[in-house]
Amino acid sequence: MTKPRVLISDKLSPAAVEIFKTRGVDADVKTNLAPQELVAIIKDYDGLAVRSNTKVTAEVLAAAPNLKVVGRAGIGVDNVDVDAATSRGVVVMNTPFGNAITTAEHAVSMMMALARQIPAANASTHAGKWEKSKFMGVELFGKTLVVIGCGNIGSIVADRALGLKMKVLAFDPYLSEERARDLGVEKADLETIYARADFITLHTPLTDGTRNLIDARAIGKMKKGVRIVNCARGGLVVEADIKTALESGHVAGAAFDVFEEEPAKSNILFGMENVVCTPHLGASTNEAQENVALQVAEQISDYLLTGAVSNALNMASVSAEDAPRLRPYMKLAEELGSFAGQLVSSGLKAITLEYAGHVAELNTRPLTAIALKGLLGPLMESVNMVNAPMIARERNIKVTEVKQGEHDLYHTLITLQVVTDSRTSTVSGTLFGSMPRLVDLDSIHIEAEVGPHMLFVANNDKPGFIGALGTVLGQAGINIASFHLGRTRSGGDAIALLKLDQAVTEDVLAKVKSLPHVRQARSLAF
Repeated sequence: MTKPRVLISDKLSPAAVEIFKTRGVDADVKTNLAPQELVAIIKDYDGLAVRSNTKVTAEVLAAAPNLKVVGRAGIGVDNVDVDAATSRGVVVMNTPFGNAITTAEHAVSMMMALARQIPAANASTHAGKWEKSKFMGVELFGKTLVVIGCGNIGSIVADRALGLKMKVLAFDPYLSEERARDLGVEKADLETIYARADFITLHTPLTDGTRNLIDARAIGKMKKGVRIVNCARGGLVVEADIKTALESGHVAGAAFDVFEEEPAKSNILFGMENVVCTPHLGASTNEAQENVALQVAEQISDYLLTGAVSNALNMASVSAEDAPRLRPYMKLAEELGSFAGQLVSSGLKAITLEYAGHVAELNTRPLTAIALKGLLGPLMESVNMVNAPMIARERNIKVTEVKQGEHDLYHTLITLQVVTDSRTSTVSGTLFGSMPRLVDLDSIHIEAEVGPHMLFVANNDKPGFIGALGTVLGQAGINIASFHLGRTRSGGDAIALLKLDQAVTEDVLAKVKSLPHVRQARSLAF
């Protein structure tokens, strides 16, 4: 049997190369390849191990008929065309947890440097000045730290801050009260935490919902003298608004490891004495670089030798026998999860997947995993079928599977029940042929297929509502592809699910929310 061959095109630890060889995988190290050089040789390899320098483009993938897996040593896969890889049947893996401690420690270091003005004091002292009175700092002891995004990295920062005897508040839509108690933090909404924060540290992915999270409006709600740390993603903070607040003294200081544009050779914050800047060093320690390199070597080896999948971004943990039968059910389960995830607005406590009819006879573990991936995906970074169950466990989200026999109405039915801190909701779906359909939402019957752009509205069943909603969308130039309605009874609770030809903008959504009888409105994307 021919040994699998892996190309290592970015610098990895020699120990990672040794893992490949020990496991029986031939590994060639060829770094700093030009794009065309990579295209010329990639056809000879079964696996590709990269960091961030190598660009795994559609052109590279098209030239790689034997390539089975791309492994990224690190969390970000911006340098990998995941869609192109998926279309060509290439598995894309990353190592999402190998640098969590390192990134958390960097955030704490930045906070300390900011509190004691260490970079400016260091530069002054090296310059032969002795400006002891100029650099008056503040203690961290007893101060209130706000952690926005309390996942893997944020929870480590919270733990370290508690060790420094700080008071820790956390904002995270997926943080349950039970998980908050386990971490020793106080869960609160943004309005509350902004008003109480002495320090704010960001540990959330960059999504449409978090982009420009810290802007002039948010800063205006913060007390004077707040200090802000961002070691997560550029774009979470409006840099121009922070600069204005720093100049006015409303924000006492800021520490940034990430920027809206990188590499950041110039930036409006550079040169300000009350700003600490580092060049995206969050994962830059020997330990983190070693960890992710060893992990990616193990994961690629496992896949090439045994077919085992770990931390895959685009492939389910499904056997070859089950894959053809499960494919339409997996699409349905993911759509149910994504639908529910985009409507969740408070901490998740429990999730139940109920399988009835034909689907109950199948291997439902990958279905539950992909439903979790859909549910957790809207506000979390790098969630996939493999790590979604682990993320749920880490956050004390109870996941239950229930199987039933035949269903009275449908040949197959999947029901997702989501319990949050504030409510319990359910969404059910079935297959018409092989096409997924939503058929029930919180006991309201509705038959709808999802599309890329959708609008969900919960309203009171009153005359004139449909016309008013259509008018708002029509005036905005938004065409309705399909319009599905359901209600509990005449004059009772009702829902509308619209498939649209384009996305609903924030101002149009605000107009929909302001319509009479509307209780909730959400723009959804699939």
